[in-house]
Amino acid sequence: MSNWNVNANSFVPNVNAPVFVPGQPYTPPAPQPAPEPAEDWETQADTSPQEEQPAPPAPIEEAAPAPEAPALEAAAAPQKKEPTPEEDVIAPLAKKFQRTVYVEDGTHKEHINIVFVGHVDAGKSTIGGQLMFLTGMVDKRTLEKYEREAKEKGRESWYLSWCMDTNDEEREKGKTVEVGRAYFETEKRHFTILDAPGHKSFVPNMIAGATQADLAVLVISARRGEFETGFDRGGQTREHSMLVKTAGVKHLVILVNKMDDPTVKWEEERFKEIEGKLTPYLRKLGFNPKTDLTYIPCSGLTGSFIKDRPSASDGSWYTGPCFIEFIDVLLPSYKRDFNGPVRCIVCEKYSEMGTVIIGKMESGCVQKGDTLVVMPNKHPVQVLQIWADDVETERVVAGDNIKFKLKGIEESELQAGFIICSPDSLAKTGRVFDAEVLVLEHKSIIASGYSCVLHIQSAVEEVTVRGVIATIDKKTGEKKRAKFVKQDEKCIMRLESVEAFVLEPFKEYPYLGRFTLRDEGKTIAIGKVLKVIE
Repeated sequence: MSNWNVNANSFVPNVNAPVFVPGQPYTPPAPQPAPEPAEDWETQADTSPQEEQPAPPAPIEEAAPAPEAPALEAAAAPQKKEPTPEEDVIAPLAKKFQRTVYVEDGTHKEHINIVFVGHVDAGKSTIGGQLMFLTGMVDKRTLEKYEREAKEKGRESWYLSWCMDTNDEEREKGKTVEVGRAYFETEKRHFTILDAPGHKSFVPNMIAGATQADLAVLVISARRGEFETGFDRGGQTREHSMLVKTAGVKHLVILVNKMDDPTVKWEEERFKEIEGKLTPYLRKLGFNPKTDLTYIPCSGLTGSFIKDRPSASDGSWYTGPCFIEFIDVLLPSYKRDFNGPVRCIVCEKYSEMGTVIIGKMESGCVQKGDTLVVMPNKHPVQVLQIWADDVETERVVAGDNIKFKLKGIEESELQAGFIICSPDSLAKTGRVFDAEVLVLEHKSIIASGYSCVLHIQSAVEEVTVRGVIATIDKKTGEKKRAKFVKQDEKCIMRLESVEAFVLEPFKEYPYLGRFTLRDEGKTIAIGKVLKVIE
């Protein structure tokens, strides 16, 4: 301790000193002008490795980091080509953000999604199976196998529905639970069949199916007593037709099924009676009877009027088109936004050698390798593989039913109702929003604090009414301040959910702005988003 010089000057490192290399004699630096240390450093850094070739490689590697910080700073000022790592990062990003442009190559058929809805046991799955058979998507051998199995179980007339109802529980009870999917093609169009469940316990599944549809087919049973049960209060015919209208379906085909039943025997009076009872209700929902509704009598079991007319005198009074002829030729084309921002609704997800989602393209065009963003959690993902109706393809466009294999996200991080967007145009998310709501069926009043379940596209969220802002007179459109709202009234209310989810004002994106409110297993209200508050 006594040998230390406590009055010595403090140590100041010499930043201009040459790099220390073990085994080399020390040469003191020549005095240099102060203002240009940077250039000197650069020359020194460049020359030093050339002089020291005999030296072992390790010291040279050590020597490099020492001048790196000042050298980079110095290089950044005089030269602009130096920061290559940053350029490397930015270049692919710009490419990433570019939307895939849709190019018409003549291979793309117009794609139409058809949802079959109606009361339980009306014959939705059977008609779906018959369509598959008549268009050659299911061969005769498979059907004969189904027929044999169904006979063994004492369910002879159910064999056609087994094309759509694939799991054992559905086949055992004869009830569809999940939305069945299948597809068929005609010369001009490609159709996807969505077979929705008719039972009232599975209405949420039916809503998920209806949100993917462009065209709805309401299947009615003409058998005496069955139509009345389905159409009266508590039956699913009313609720389903209202839900498809809320889901944004513009055209409704009413297939009056089971016309070959012994209680009906292709009577025209029965067909007219059903048409007369249904039309006023459907007009009240907002369908125009002249342009939006088409009634076709048929038999799902025999296939009459599905593709061909029956040869006998059955239904000779009906002069309109058969079902396949109508959807292929007479149905007007749908407008699709192929070059808009990508919007793909996630309907289902599962894990199979990676994360796979099933959904529907609402707008835009996606190619293999595209980078997209999952909303509302802003998760960037890359599309590794694409299937359209179980056929692998290079690209999909608006209107297609798709499966994507995604990279960069776990299956647990996805939920039904998430939206996949293009990075340059993300969907809005919100928790509090104002909406125009029409109360359809509710015994008591709805006021602030009331909570129910909101279905918007395939998302399901619990929401609470923050407050009723005003009621709207249905005839005049006049608004009055109000604290509560009753059945059959239209109002503007502020709703709040626990977590943020994807929603857009109805004016901008109708398919992300319509919703249904349900409570205690019943649909109580329908509405559209006016404004996202937060």
